[in-house]
Amino acid sequence: MRSIRAAAVGAVTMSLALAATACGGGSSSGGGDNSAPKTLTYWASNQGSSIAVDKQVLQPELDKFQKQTGIKVKLEVVPWSDLLNRILTATTSGQGPDVLNIGNTWSASLQATGALLPWDAKNLEKIGGKDRFVDSALSSTGAQGKDPAAIPLYSMAYALYYNKKIFADAGIAKPPTTWDELIADGAKIRAKGKTVLGAEGGNVSENIHHVFVFGKQHGADFFTPEGKPDFTNPKIVDAVKQYVDLMAKDKVIPTTDAEYAQNQSVSDFSKGKQAMLLWQSVAATLKAQGMSEDDYGIAPVPVQSGTPGTGTQTNSMVAGINISVFKNSKNIDGAVKFVKFMTSDDEQKILNTAYTSIPPVKAAQGDAAFSTPATSVLKETLATSAAGLPQVASESQFETAVGTAVKELFADAAAGRAVTTASVKAKLEKAQQQMPAA
Repeated sequence: MRSIRAAAVGAVTMSLALAATACGGGSSSGGGDNSAPKTLTYWASNQGSSIAVDKQVLQPELDKFQKQTGIKVKLEVVPWSDLLNRILTATTSGQGPDVLNIGNTWSASLQATGALLPWDAKNLEKIGGKDRFVDSALSSTGAQGKDPAAIPLYSMAYALYYNKKIFADAGIAKPPTTWDELIADGAKIRAKGKTVLGAEGGNVSENIHHVFVFGKQHGADFFTPEGKPDFTNPKIVDAVKQYVDLMAKDKVIPTTDAEYAQNQSVSDFSKGKQAMLLWQSVAATLKAQGMSEDDYGIAPVPVQSGTPGTGTQTNSMVAGINISVFKNSKNIDGAVKFVKFMTSDDEQKILNTAYTSIPPVKAAQGDAAFSTPATSVLKETLATSAAGLPQVASESQFETAVGTAVKELFADAAAGRAVTTASVKAKLEKAQQQMPAA
């Protein structure tokens, strides 16, 4: 999921349990023969710097699809602050689009509602087969052992963006590769009157993404192999404390960022106020905010020691957007054709170039647009050192509960209250108690 656009999941309080027996989404297309051309409704997530930008990117492609198939696509770009609630309402009411974008971390949770079309072998064959897609992207399409509930559309990864001038002024020759190096660099940067590292402490989705990675770096997971929450695992407690301590103890995240929740840290970075930013595929937004590509560098997110590598040195969640079909659409055939079109090699190159994301389709990744220094870091991260968030039915509640716990810990740090192992464990224990029973 692309957190640059808002704290979507963390704002959600509706229980997915209410939707467990739902009939699924609906269509405004009208009834009749599924193979007959008719209008499809499409809820697209806000990927660009504004909804207007998304419409400018998507409408020519939708027109192209209509010319090829005779099927008109009615587009609505939905802000991230509304998207999950809109989807959950559609799963319970039966009044939804034919095709929709979802944050890839929601795949298993929405799959559990029963509202989405399963991508079994027959349906996958209609869009060219499973082997067209990168493995890391497929890992965030639904619960393990079940047919995918979604198809990867845009892939993203976290990276460390750093201001070259601030680094040069502070005498820092290269970006940090470990957290200890980042903290040491922070002292030099603060001495020059700049803030060090931006964060969105009030954004529960951002919080989850980072503490998930820290958990992996500590060799722990938030859920047991059986899918039970394990938030008070000592390694998880240490991981969350290490992240919050970047503000509470290490002073690299400014206390003002405890209240940030709407991409203010991206704005601070683009204006040259801070030296570093941990973010997903943010080049297009930085350009839109007036920052030249020559002004910043991009490097892998720091790890505990050494360099990123498969398994032991996870430095990003597998971020991205999936595309799904409501299974009670009155034009399933047309919806599947649209998914095939959107995930075709040519469209993947066009769309992911526009959004500075990475195509999850293997053949499209070879395009020159995805071999620049910036995109190469993201592509390498996805291929070698990123991990998917837990694909469990209670994933959205996990994001809400633990993301809020981290938000409250940042608030403690900003207010000068001690952040201790005990206080971190207490917040995580409270979060675990909020999880639904199995």
